[in-house]
Amino acid sequence: MIKKKDITLSQKVLLLIVISIVFTIIFSFFFLHFLYKELYFNSIKESIIYQGEQTASHYHYGSLSEEIIKKIHWYNVVSEYEIIVVDKLDELSTYFPYKIDYEALVNDHDRKQLEDGYYVMKDGYVKEFKRKIIGAIFPIKSETGLIGFIYIFVPLAAIQEVFQGSLPILILVGTIYFIILFLFVNRIRHSMFKPLKDIQQFSKDVSQGNYSNRLDIQNKDEVGELAQAFNSMSESLQKQEIRKSEFLSNVVHELRTPLTYISGYTAALQQELYTSPEEAKNYLMTIEKETERLKKLIHDLIELNHLEENMYSLQTEPIAIAQLLFDTLDLFKIHLTEKNLTTDLIIQEDLIINGDAQRIQQVLYNIIDNAIKYSLEYSTIHIHLTEEKTSTVVKVTNKGVSIAKEDIGQIGERFFRTDKARSRITGGTGLGLSIVKEIIRLHGGQFSISSNSHKGTTTIVIELPLL
Repeated sequence: MIKKKDITLSQKVLLLIVISIVFTIIFSFFFLHFLYKELYFNSIKESIIYQGEQTASHYHYGSLSEEIIKKIHWYNVVSEYEIIVVDKLDELSTYFPYKIDYEALVNDHDRKQLEDGYYVMKDGYVKEFKRKIIGAIFPIKSETGLIGFIYIFVPLAAIQEVFQGSLPILILVGTIYFIILFLFVNRIRHSMFKPLKDIQQFSKDVSQGNYSNRLDIQNKDEVGELAQAFNSMSESLQKQEIRKSEFLSNVVHELRTPLTYISGYTAALQQELYTSPEEAKNYLMTIEKETERLKKLIHDLIELNHLEENMYSLQTEPIAIAQLLFDTLDLFKIHLTEKNLTTDLIIQEDLIINGDAQRIQQVLYNIIDNAIKYSLEYSTIHIHLTEEKTSTVVKVTNKGVSIAKEDIGQIGERFFRTDKARSRITGGTGLGLSIVKEIIRLHGGQFSISSNSHKGTTTIVIELPLL
């Protein structure tokens, strides 16, 4: 079975253009035919009727004398029309022995109409003339009755003869017009489909995992906007691929480190590579610590995945967020004392939000914990809880390690840490703020972070809708 070849969109447009031009030419033909029939033909017809009626009206008395007939013949010579004058209708076939459209010049119906005093139009093809003619037979009447008949006719010029002078100009102008039209439309077609072909090839590259290419956008029309959307998509996929690679690298690193500790100290214990029971106990404590760290890492990864995929269902209820904040701060009294930190609290205690109390406390715990970890000793942590418009705003500011501008946008990404050496002094899995951002998103809130390198301060702002 022969496979049918598909027609491309570009070919369809080209075909549409060609069909449009063909229909335009056909329309032009019918328009010229209209001009021929409605203008030329009708103008000749009206002129014949006018001339015939005028001629017949001059001779409405007496008989058709030789003198009258001579005047009519003289008019026949000087006019563009052929004029035949006869006394009797039967004599007309002697002077005009031709058939019109292969029928006799005068039939019974025509004869009756002429006897009643009305003219008869006769037009059609005459074989002997090899062309159409148009004419009319007019009765000449006197007071006593019909005294004769006048037949005025003129051979019609063919349509090419009518437009003989203007036809070459029409053909030349029409040809130039259609060539220019075709070139212009074809250029537009090319400008439209060249970017689409580029987008098609670009999408194939993206589907094969090549996200580095970008489309060259030259137009600002809908196709240009589509190309811009593809560039944005490719850039987003490229960033996602980079994050994916970094994520896998980070997971491997975060898993390898505790596993290395566990494996190393387990081997040391098995081979009794220790000098005292206290050293062995320290090895066991390290194994336990790294095991807990590994468990927390896996727990945080599962929790973050559930939050991102909206698999977690919030247990919402009205929450007095000020009391929740105080309860969370009580958990850090020892940590604050160890680093000699003080707190500056501005708390609006009557604020009520609708949310999951456990998750909101998890958010508060995480941002306060980070503030304590990265604060300088003997510094102050500023914690504000206020109402702004229809939102509850929690603002936590600490003085210590500032965040570089290029890192601000990455805060909250999985495993991202500002300490590039991945210092284990501060602990944590690098997933805390990622979980915080997802919890806030599920509550319909906003998360933002800013850092002032000159003052050495970092501020986290959380906005949650008021109840």
